[in-house]
Amino acid sequence: MKGTQHPGQRRHGPGRVLALLLTLVAAIALTGTPALAAPGRPGTSAAATTRVLSPKSIVAAMQPSWNLGNTLDAIPDETSWGNPPATKALFDTIKAQGFRSVRLPVTWSGHQSSTAPYTIDATWLSRVRQVVDWALADGLYVVINVHHDSWQWISSMPTDHDNVLTRFKATWTQIAAEFRDSPQALLFESINEPQFNNTTDTQGNQYLDELNTTFHTVVRQSGGNNASRLLMLPSLGSTPSQERMDPLVTEIGSLSDPNLVATVHYYGWYPFSVNIAGGTRFDATSQKDMTDTFTAIGNTLIAKGIPVYMGEYGLLSYPDYNHPPRVEQGEGLKYFEMLGHEARTTGVTTALWDAFNFLNRSTLQWRDPDLINQIKSAWTTRSGTASSDRVFLSKSDAITAQTLPLNPNGLAFKGLWQGGTKLAQGRDYTVSGDRLTLTASALTRLAGNRAYGTNATIEARFSAGLPWKIYVTTYDKPMLSNANGTTGGLTVPTQFRGDLLATMESTYADGSNAGNTSWTPYQEFNVAFSPDHSGNAITLTADYLNALRDGAQTTLTFHFWSGATVMYHVTRSGGSVTGTVA
Repeated sequence: MKGTQHPGQRRHGPGRVLALLLTLVAAIALTGTPALAAPGRPGTSAAATTRVLSPKSIVAAMQPSWNLGNTLDAIPDETSWGNPPATKALFDTIKAQGFRSVRLPVTWSGHQSSTAPYTIDATWLSRVRQVVDWALADGLYVVINVHHDSWQWISSMPTDHDNVLTRFKATWTQIAAEFRDSPQALLFESINEPQFNNTTDTQGNQYLDELNTTFHTVVRQSGGNNASRLLMLPSLGSTPSQERMDPLVTEIGSLSDPNLVATVHYYGWYPFSVNIAGGTRFDATSQKDMTDTFTAIGNTLIAKGIPVYMGEYGLLSYPDYNHPPRVEQGEGLKYFEMLGHEARTTGVTTALWDAFNFLNRSTLQWRDPDLINQIKSAWTTRSGTASSDRVFLSKSDAITAQTLPLNPNGLAFKGLWQGGTKLAQGRDYTVSGDRLTLTASALTRLAGNRAYGTNATIEARFSAGLPWKIYVTTYDKPMLSNANGTTGGLTVPTQFRGDLLATMESTYADGSNAGNTSWTPYQEFNVAFSPDHSGNAITLTADYLNALRDGAQTTLTFHFWSGATVMYHVTRSGGSVTGTVA
């Protein structure tokens, strides 16, 4: 993944087995399999749990994994994208939080001569080693790679073939030499999200095959522990599509090396991942994209005995503490809950992409405990969810019973709680099949004085996993006001009145799509428009406004999570913009 720049901040793991590794190196030459101690369990000694693991077992032992994103891969330097320098305490935290491996993306180009012999700066190489060694000292498996170099200079291989190949070879020759005697808990990944300018997939796969083969040859010939170190090879773009995984299978087979691992990335169904084209919910389409992807990974790679490390996963634009959330909280929770299940049942080791958005690197605290707890829970079990995490009650209407479909995910529903108090079935709620109905009397009590916003939080609990939080929310239809601005941005005064903005449609009078995203009327959240719920405003961005036809009235339809819709008109006249209530 390309680093996301931003202002300001941009099950129990392996035991401490590194001291045992040197005594096991001899086994490598005899078996061709990296010699690693199995992760120890509490109460057992390292000696009692030591055994030689197969590549498949090693990758399984790496689950779960975490990415130190936007740090060693930042351009031009470690802190350039807002994160503080990595510390030993950071890896102590990651280990204590239950992660068993870390991926350390590294961009080398800013610390390397751009001409032959493409020497990597010794200070930078030493810094990378320091970070690697901190993670290894915590008993974590570690992955390092060649990261944003993929689009900085490697992508020009079609027009600069010899220089790119020579530089790639020189880069890995130096990395391999530096880490040749590091323990086998260190893994190498050839290249992140490989891409090549102005090529077809067939051509791109040919270039990638050449790079991966070069990477394999250089590392294996460098000796030491590199002779049998686990090496990760990506598909084109690290994409887990069938047409891109098939060539990877062929390539891995042609190398005749048992110590190879396939690596791919997954960021979900694109409209949902960034909230565009009406993709506000983790709906049947998004779920099918996920299940189809993991089925393809299982059938194409794992069924053939190829271990799979999902080197990055998440959603492309969520969470992001610098901007309003594009993905509604409950929909995000459902996504990560199901992804954990699909990965676990398929046998895929997953590495959470964390550029800055999950762990606060300054405080070493999770930014959203509910979200990370759901991710962690999904490592071992399912959790029940519901069609929504909100029940909206119109303040201007009488309160009536509300029904939520439940998604038990194979679990048994155990009841509703408000804090430590269990709600009474029959009086407060009823259940018919998987349909939960909250009674009018219970909702009246929970709504209290019916102030706009969340009035109460209740939990649906199941036989396993985490409770599903339901926010009882009072709202009235939002009200927008007239506004004047420029193509540099238009701020629309908005009384949200307890509601939350989901998406925005934008069309001209003839029905055609209006805005900077022309292929859908539903514009991209935080790109064309952005709400400020606490500041009572919706902003239309410069990118969106400058894409409008001059003098043509545009009709906006704002969709809110309560189900309410509000129409609004915008007209651009040269550099001026006028917004009026429909």
